Amino acid sequence: MQVFCKTTDGNAEVRCCVCGQGFVLFWERQSRSERHQALHEIQKVFRSHHGNKAGPEAHPQNGFMIPELGGPVAFPGTAMVGHPPTWAL
Repeated sequence: MQVFCKTTDGNAEVRCCVCGQGFVLFWERQSRSERHQALHEIQKVFRSHHGNKAGPEAHPQNGFMIPELGGPVAFPGTAMVGHPPTWAL
């Protein structure tokens, strides 16, 4: 499964556990257990962004992909070219 994460100051689906930055997620939701595992992996990526910066500036401002979370690809075209779908930007 691929997930496109985009920062938001509005209604966030998930927040970084380090700085509290909010994100909206674009993905194909699976079962509850798969979603739980995906959110765990997403938080790992959020923490990895904070190598040298403590605040929200540590995250890519234009959004980013979390490429593989152990399931089927949610956006097949995205996986092939490495870019989020245009509607997600």
